[in-house]
Amino acid sequence: MQDEFEKQFAQLKERLKAANCKAKVTKNNNSLGLQATLPLKPGDQDQKGTGTKQYLISLGIPANLDGLKTAEEEAYELGKLIARKTFAWNEKYLGVKSKRKLEVKTFGELLERFESEYFKNHKRTIKSEHSFNNYLKELKRRIPLEQLATSNNLLQILDTTEPESYPRRNLAISISIFAKYFDIDVNIAEYLKRPKAQKRNIPSDSQIESAYLGYEQYANSRQKRGIKNRKFEDNWKIYRWIYGMLATYGLRPRELFLRPNIEWWLSTQNINSTWKVDELAKTGEREVLPLHERWIELFDLKNEEICIAVAKYFTDSISYTRLNSNKLANCNWFKKAKCGFTPYDLRHAWAIRAHLIGIPIKAASENLGHSVQMHTNTYQKWFSLDNRKTAIDTATAKQDMMKVLESRVKELELENQRLKIIIERLELEKQVIK
Repeated sequence: MQDEFEKQFAQLKERLKAANCKAKVTKNNNSLGLQATLPLKPGDQDQKGTGTKQYLISLGIPANLDGLKTAEEEAYELGKLIARKTFAWNEKYLGVKSKRKLEVKTFGELLERFESEYFKNHKRTIKSEHSFNNYLKELKRRIPLEQLATSNNLLQILDTTEPESYPRRNLAISISIFAKYFDIDVNIAEYLKRPKAQKRNIPSDSQIESAYLGYEQYANSRQKRGIKNRKFEDNWKIYRWIYGMLATYGLRPRELFLRPNIEWWLSTQNINSTWKVDELAKTGEREVLPLHERWIELFDLKNEEICIAVAKYFTDSISYTRLNSNKLANCNWFKKAKCGFTPYDLRHAWAIRAHLIGIPIKAASENLGHSVQMHTNTYQKWFSLDNRKTAIDTATAKQDMMKVLESRVKELELENQRLKIIIERLELEKQVIK
């Protein structure tokens, strides 16, 4: 039945095209609608100065064989109105969404409905909840709830942010998602420019090793001051273990919080000391290799007692709220231990270190759980002058070594030829003596 529908849908589109109809039939989820360039809808902005805009019109026609017939009739009817220049926005073409938009007055009212509208089109997962809560947090922080929900007000709010900054881009993305669900016509393309890379403090290997000691130092100083809640007395060991794993494997923090597979981690079968990222993580499941294996021992990452404590501590970390709480706690521990950098700086450091020691970009990006393009665009820009110098010095040293080896090979070849001549001469002398 579905194949027959798709076949007839394709034929319908060809008929409309052959008839030069000004309207097209579109399919969205389980309903059919129309698409056409029309005079501006009341209240919409004339961004291009043409007086027209391309619109998608939802008529609530079901996406089935009977619906195709109805949709074709509607397309021809709309096409005639456009051709005769007699089209006018009426209740039929404005649709339910536009009437609902007129009923809701403020951003506060819309934000109360944002979650239910968003998850009508998104399956609830850890990833989708994380995305939604980021949008909601950004909107609530920036948008006056009592203001009318208009495109002009949204643009004015965006104009209060610094041009080409991360706050502007993040807010613009959140507004675009929000506006889509409530049919607010707003053009934010100019607010989505990627910001220039900010300076980032990427720690060296020695700094990473030194910062590890800060956890125990803080714990000892806390003992002297007295601990209010004995239940959390040894939490520093858990978050120090998190620190060591982030440094050694370049993981995202949530890839340790989300159903940590300690059984595999401590298994005798885990001969390569890989960390298994759970399937619910941002980019799905994967198996991650360490870069500095010596850090596994240095940071005591296979300590069975601590690993079991980690498994218990993060047992119920499968909700956005719990994951976010763990993320904030981890950031706080970085501050308490006076690391001098953030959890994600360890991920950047892993990527840069991998490049410096010659790990192919494809292998490094797969280990980190992202695309080669993402790896190149994101991590190569954090190369400091020192890192570039190290990379150049290493490459130059390799070239110098190659020249030395080539020269040595030539010397050995000449020596080999000389020895062959000596052997041949000795053989001749031997024959003469006989």
